[in-house]
Amino acid sequence: MRKKISLVILSNSGSSVKQLTISTAFLRIFAFVCLISVGIFGYDYYLLKIGSIQAQKSQITISSQSDEIIRQRKQIQGFAEEIADLKAELIELNNFEKKIRIIANIEKTDGQDALFGIGGSIPEDLDTQIPLNQRHNSLLRGMHEQVDQLHMASANQSQGFVSLFKFLKDQQNLLASTPAVRPCQGWTTSRFGYRKSPFTGRREFHKGYDIANRKGTPIIATADGVVSYTGPKGLLGKMVMIDHGHGMVTRFGHLYKIVVKRGQSVKRGDTIALMGNTGRSTGPHVHYEVHLNGIPVNPEKYILN
Repeated sequence: MRKKISLVILSNSGSSVKQLTISTAFLRIFAFVCLISVGIFGYDYYLLKIGSIQAQKSQITISSQSDEIIRQRKQIQGFAEEIADLKAELIELNNFEKKIRIIANIEKTDGQDALFGIGGSIPEDLDTQIPLNQRHNSLLRGMHEQVDQLHMASANQSQGFVSLFKFLKDQQNLLASTPAVRPCQGWTTSRFGYRKSPFTGRREFHKGYDIANRKGTPIIATADGVVSYTGPKGLLGKMVMIDHGHGMVTRFGHLYKIVVKRGQSVKRGDTIALMGNTGRSTGPHVHYEVHLNGIPVNPEKYILN
């Protein structure tokens, strides 16, 4: 016999008592269904809770990534501004080179490119005011292009300064190798050109410039060069010859004592000999000659002091 449970239902309104009889099997099934329902609803709640937590974590991650993107875009804009500064500095250096060339009257040779290449114009400034919430793809492309252009401009500017330095160095060497001072202290006794010979009385061409002083007066190199000859030289007596390069040679005759050797490098102002009276001479003096490309020229044009 199946067990049953009777439920008595009372009403506050005073109506008749009602009795409900439920079998224990039904009650078990009902309880089981309720338990399953509670389990399902509980599991759904758990899943919703987990989803909510994951959504919060995702929101935090997205917010952090957004902050990182903003920071990176600020860095990109900073790099773009540095590129603009480098471009301005290169342009300033190029203008400085142009000023030097104008002052020194130095033209750029054919084949020397302009700063940004042949026919290359100055790149437009990069737009660094893009809102941080917008993509910076166009700015990145522009930065890559201008970095390549700056590499080329830097190489061209370096080449320009190298050629300018070489020219100025050559000019410096040329000036240092050009006779420019008196070879010694003393009195001018005979100039360059035709004169009456003190020995024959006849008209002759005097290829040098004579300066007289006491025997032993120091004689100096009038420009940088290399001693190419020392020793006796016919009527000039003891002589020193200096090769200054660029087709320029100086000769010093009638010396008493030579203090340099052949092959020795000398600088302007170095003592090379002492004044004497060797060779055909009427008294202690130095016979000073300047030769340009093998032709004697007036030494007085090369005396600036």
